[in-house]
Amino acid sequence: MFEKLESMERRYQQLSDWLCDPNISSDPEKLRKYAKEQSDLQETVEIYRAYREAQEQFKSAKAMLDEKLDDEMRELVKLELDDLQNKIDDYQAKLQILLLPKDPNDDKNVFLEVRAAAGGEEAALFAGDLLRMYTRYAENCGWKVELIDASYTDIGGFREATLSVQGKGAYSKLKYESGTHRVQRVPTTESGGRIHTSTATVAVLPEVEDVQVEIHEKDLRIDTFCSTGPGGQSVNTTQSAVRITHLPTGLVVSCQDEKSQLKNRDKAMRVLRARLYEKYLEEQQQEQAANRKNQVGTGDRSERIRTYNFPQSRVTDHRIGLTLHRLESVLAGDLGEIIQHLIIAEQSAKLNEALEA
Repeated sequence: MFEKLESMERRYQQLSDWLCDPNISSDPEKLRKYAKEQSDLQETVEIYRAYREAQEQFKSAKAMLDEKLDDEMRELVKLELDDLQNKIDDYQAKLQILLLPKDPNDDKNVFLEVRAAAGGEEAALFAGDLLRMYTRYAENCGWKVELIDASYTDIGGFREATLSVQGKGAYSKLKYESGTHRVQRVPTTESGGRIHTSTATVAVLPEVEDVQVEIHEKDLRIDTFCSTGPGGQSVNTTQSAVRITHLPTGLVVSCQDEKSQLKNRDKAMRVLRARLYEKYLEEQQQEQAANRKNQVGTGDRSERIRTYNFPQSRVTDHRIGLTLHRLESVLAGDLGEIIQHLIIAEQSAKLNEALEA
């Protein structure tokens, strides 16, 4: 572990020197590449340096105990040693987690798809609640959010909708949201006051570059149509909306967010690339299913991951057994605590796996 940390520190220093070199700073491509690599190493290197400094301080304080000290000074030194040992243990635990293998998609933008599932109109209304929850959470994180495509119901719900979320680390946090979300409440469409259970599914796809997924023009069928709004109302009288069908897989992507057909086509292609990447990745992961048994979630839409119970104002994440009694704030976008617990659970599982290897 420490050999790896030493190597990372040397690389960090090398990158720092290069970024000060006029030949590098005048080359935008190299500048971007080296600055990103240095940024990725920065937290680990800073904690490693703090760890070494705490160790040096611990050695110095321990050496003082061999000197002739009065009782009061000896007690102060012992307190300092306890404090430094706690710092060393804390730094070491953080370094172990920072050295765990990282998901290569963590820094990527995402496409987040929400679809109504079981429950008819109530499921569509719940899908709308989830869409607003993710929009507010993303905005609170300082990310840019765009509605790429949506299919509305007559009473204001969503049959399905796709969001583009752009911001550093978007996938690293939103990836835990893939799966089936369940709601328990009295629907507005229910006159008898009975509690219904409905579901909606969420899929989070990392946005991928052209080079990661090869798409041939001959494999695409592209249709254009007029975009529509809630209740099927026409919001654009021109054929600006775009539907792309990938013939080999049957995947279909629509986009009607922009008034420009060209822009809608570009966005639809971005979503298609992400879906194809997910499909190919899922096929690979099925072959390696035994290696994924310790992960927090499979990301499968069929996996029930969370329940939103309105009568008890309760949210329960079934993967980690976490229950919060503040449903309203969670649906208002306050997802930070849940996501942080999911991150810790995944890191703990990976750490245990690494220690057992």
